[in-house]
This record gives sequence, structure tokens and C-alpha cells, in this order.
Amino acid sequence: MKRLVVLLLMCACAAQVHYVPGTRVPFSASNKSVLDACEEYRLAVERGDIDALMLMAHKQYWEDSGTPSGSDDYGYDGLRNVLNSRFQKASEIRYSIRYVAVNQACTDLKVGCRAQVDVLIDASFTLTNALGKPIRPDKRDQNQLVWEWDGHRWLMLSGM
Repeated sequence: MKRLVVLLLMCACAAQVHYVPGTRVPFSASNKSVLDACEEYRLAVERGDIDALMLMAHKQYWEDSGTPSGSDDYGYDGLRNVLNSRFQKASEIRYSIRYVAVNQACTDLKVGCRAQVDVLIDASFTLTNALGKPIRPDKRDQNQLVWEWDGHRWLMLSGM
């Protein structure tokens, strides 16, 4: 009987899934690595640090803005303008990310490996309305951050 209990406990421990701390994303070195990059991104957004965000962007960055019209699409060269426009209007930024899933084509980090990180965003910031009064809208959204490993670090391909 004791052997059966010990065997059951061993099986339960072996089947236990480990997660990246603070998430429900299964732990692996590559999942942890890309979520660390996401956290750097989140903190840069809260600081309104355009230079840091540009350093995180891949030279092939592309944003289609999720609309059928191509008129609002932009690449790496347009990203700085978009970030400048947004951060000039906003202050006191709070940007929270909940990591839902990570999908990677590679199990080991190698050049060209891509990761899609599905996230839920909860953000608030202060804006000045047309009457000159501060307002603080809350925004909630789901998004996918797409990253590529360049051999040294993760660079964002889309999702900012």
C-alpha cells in the first residue's frame, strides 16, 4: 500500500506543469526569455521611452493596424512618428499586460526564431480634452506581440 501511495505521488509530481512566474505560460527557457522582452517593452511604454521602444523594434517591423484599409499601415520608419504622436498626448501611463499564450516555431533560441505572444492589455493614461481638462480613459484590449530572435535579443516585428 505504501508503495502505491509513493508511486502515485511520484507520478503527480512528474506530471506537474511549471509556469513562467506570474503567468499560466508553460515554463521553458525560450518562453521565459520572450516574456522578459515583453516586460521590457511594457516598462518602456509606461515610461513613454520612444528610444527604448525603437531599439526593441525589428528593422522589418510592420503594423497593419487591424483594418482592411492600407492607409493606416506603417513600417519601422513610420513607427517613431506614431510613438511620438501617442506619447505627446499621454502622461501618467499605466500599462498592464497579462500573458495568455506563447507560440514559438523553435524550441531552442536560434537566429530567425519567431514567437507570438498573446496578451490582454489593461491601460490607463491622462489626456487633455478639447476643453483643456484632464481625462483618464481606461483601455482594455487583446493583442499579439510578434518577436524574432536575432541571435542576441528579441526584436518586435509587430504589435506595439
